Amino acid sequence: MTRDQAVREMAVVMDEVRRGVWVAPRPLRATPARGAMPSFEKFAGTWVARQREEGGRRQTGLSAAGQADLQWRLEHLLAHFAWMPMDEITVSDVDDFRLAKVREGALGATSINKMLTTLAAILETAVEYELIARNPAQGRERRLPAIKPHRSWLDRAEHITALLDAARAIDRESRTGVGLRRPLIATLLFAGLRVGELMALRWSDVDLARGTIRVRQAKTDAGVRIVHVLPVLRGELAERRDRVRAGPSELVFGTSSGRPLGASNIRIRVLARAVQRANAELEARGRQPLPAGLTPHSLRRTFASLLFAIGEPPTYVMSQMGHTTAGLTLALYAREMNRRDGEHGRLSALVAPRPPQIGTGTISSTSTTLARHITSHREMTVDLRSPPLRV
Repeated sequence: MTRDQAVREMAVVMDEVRRGVWVAPRPLRATPARGAMPSFEKFAGTWVARQREEGGRRQTGLSAAGQADLQWRLEHLLAHFAWMPMDEITVSDVDDFRLAKVREGALGATSINKMLTTLAAILETAVEYELIARNPAQGRERRLPAIKPHRSWLDRAEHITALLDAARAIDRESRTGVGLRRPLIATLLFAGLRVGELMALRWSDVDLARGTIRVRQAKTDAGVRIVHVLPVLRGELAERRDRVRAGPSELVFGTSSGRPLGASNIRIRVLARAVQRANAELEARGRQPLPAGLTPHSLRRTFASLLFAIGEPPTYVMSQMGHTTAGLTLALYAREMNRRDGEHGRLSALVAPRPPQIGTGTISSTSTTLARHITSHREMTVDLRSPPLRV
């Protein structure tokens, strides 16, 4: 301030002193102490760097997927706390952040609670370093009440067929003519890959001769696995490989320039369009539409339903899904085993169909393709006890 402003301010203060109402101002923190207290952005950056090297369940560092997830949470936290010194973050600030995320309406309770958990972990480290006296993000009252997620999947053969037919129809209308949508959706349906696993899949990971897909980049150690390819998927992938003529190091599902597809593109431009097209076709035939809220992860659950339908045990399904715990696997198993609507037989026919009988009516294009390519694992084995064929 200028000298005149200082004189006027001093006069006001002296008048308050004479009247006995003057209150001493809060002392300013000394410059060295101010410089020693890091901002949330600086401290959180150091914390995240350490987590990348020492985090994870085995404290050996985070996987690529784990790093991406942590970075996503941090970006939301930095938008609210970046500039704040660590010792000035209060419980009220944490509650304001939670309320702001709720009002945005873009994230569910689970996602917001994950951000609050990360915030609490960062602040707890600051407590251990004696930068702050207490953790303002600690306590269950800081969290949103858990909401049971709505899990959807396709458990009817008619719906699976309709979705694949719709994807093929959109592929035929595409300007590129490469046909990406149907084999991509088929891979989600018949191999159960997560979106991140699908985006990172390369042709060197696909062995069509042996019928396997090697998943290298996964969220957990159990996610690194070998998936046994159902014969129908083998045909879809073989057709795509012949069309794109890609090398071993190239992505199975990439853009025209060879870059990875984005998760949003898979959800919106591939799956959502196919679902919309399938529902239109089903409505035209007077059939029930696909379940609401279908996501790529819904197709992963569909893969589990298909394996249960053909009689695979839960332990095998768990290994193929890359689950670390059997909770979700057994929940799906119990639901599928309790069905009495005859859908088990239809799903089994979809995965391991018998040759169509003459005069039984028409079959959809997808069912015809499935009948050509799919046989059960048991039918593909050779009975070594049978005598050799004589030519």
